[in-house]
Amino acid sequence: MTDHRIHGKTALIAGGAKNLGGLLAHDLAAHGASGIAIHYNSLATRGQAEATAAAVRAAGSNAHLFQADLTRAGAVEKLFADARQALGRIDIAVNTVGKVLKKPMAEIGEAEFDEMDAVNNKAAFFFLKEAGRQLADNGRICTLVTSLLGAFTPFYSSYAGTKAPVEHYTRAAAKEFGGRGISVTAIGPGPMDTPFFYPAEGADAVAYHKTAAALSPFSRTGLTDIEDIVPWIRFLVSEGWWMTGQTILVNGGYTTR
Repeated sequence: MTDHRIHGKTALIAGGAKNLGGLLAHDLAAHGASGIAIHYNSLATRGQAEATAAAVRAAGSNAHLFQADLTRAGAVEKLFADARQALGRIDIAVNTVGKVLKKPMAEIGEAEFDEMDAVNNKAAFFFLKEAGRQLADNGRICTLVTSLLGAFTPFYSSYAGTKAPVEHYTRAAAKEFGGRGISVTAIGPGPMDTPFFYPAEGADAVAYHKTAAALSPFSRTGLTDIEDIVPWIRFLVSEGWWMTGQTILVNGGYTTR
């Protein structure tokens, strides 16, 4: 019988240096993962990656750091190959990489769109491709998308629009990789209370999200805490393996469909 627990498994986390990815790395280590490959994008986040690696080691797991620009397919391929060599095998692959832009559609230039598309769409496609090629049998793949996939709202056309294809990639990959026992899922959090959220929002929008209980049925801020997302990812890459090909919006009722 296949053991679906985290204990003894290895994981590669794209964007694992900080925020949700960093917390997930520490959480998987605390649940017994034997090794974590932590990807970070640039030297600007190297210090945070090192801090996350130290927390992973303190929790009893091996930690390995890898820098890569995942908007290049060759870099994604190398990341998986290097992580596999360091870890011995890869059981779990999670992609938390993303870029947000809040801007009227009529004002978005070609260069801005191409950058959004490269980070949110292209990188996700090649991450899933390499995960399918290089994960061990009975592996688990999870990608972060956005709860805006369930929203009818202006100003996020390039963000939600370049995340939307990942929902189809998730379904296709689940069918294509399922014969090896690999499950593939996507999670769409609501706007998360991390530094990722604030640069794209004006002061009025931040205040609205923080005070409008109508954004969620729960009587607290409308923003999503990363602590509420990590258990869902942990479940989907372990005992929740039977769910595959699905995009799940985890947001306290912020959006539904």
